[in-house]
Amino acid sequence: MRLAECFAAIAEVAGERIMAVYGTAASESKADGSPVTEADLVAHQVILEGLARDCAGIAVVSEEDAAHRTPDAAERFILVDPLDGTREFISRNGEFTVNIALIEQGRPVAGVVFAPALGRLWIGAAGAGARKRAAGDAPWQPIGCRRPGETGVVAVASRSHLDAATEAFLAGQTVAGMRSMGSSLKFCLVAEGEADVYPRFGTTMEWDTAAGQAVLEAAGGRVLTPEGASFRYGKADWRNGPFIGWGAAPG
Repeated sequence: MRLAECFAAIAEVAGERIMAVYGTAASESKADGSPVTEADLVAHQVILEGLARDCAGIAVVSEEDAAHRTPDAAERFILVDPLDGTREFISRNGEFTVNIALIEQGRPVAGVVFAPALGRLWIGAAGAGARKRAAGDAPWQPIGCRRPGETGVVAVASRSHLDAATEAFLAGQTVAGMRSMGSSLKFCLVAEGEADVYPRFGTTMEWDTAAGQAVLEAAGGRVLTPEGASFRYGKADWRNGPFIGWGAAPG
């Protein structure tokens, strides 16, 4: 958990820099058409500097420079998304996050998700559980997944990327409630027992999911492919396939 707490401290500094330009940062488009803002780039630099200082010797892959890195699934490395939910940032709804995760042997084993506009952090580490706290000096509180109630699952899905495949999956479940949320906050809702399942069939990248998966699995949940296989990292193009984040995994 020490490394996850280190990630949290770095993420908070990055979050402060993001909030300094919140509401004023203009956006541009990357080569793939996705938006990028000054906040993405500022947070990227802050995080790289913090990791170089506190986690020297561990390779770092960030969304903003991943095109220049070739993954090795056997490698121990840190995955960074300095600003997940850029569309949420641009629309100013507060549902964007800073994400840092440690990958070992293809698995996210420690991570932090920080929502600077909401002032909330979540951390998790394999074998050490998951916690949340308010930003600043608030105490950490343990969190854990729940089992669904008798009336069915509460599902959480993307606010910006809900698609037909996700809707088809939900149609096959007994859904007692539905929540929409941006960024990696969806993992955190399941991790703290506010929702039961997070299905995602649309395109995501590894840095979008690694920290959230680390928190969710440390809280007792699982992230699986639709076929029930483990969700792995270090793929050739950093691109994820479909996944389902469960609070109480089937079987």
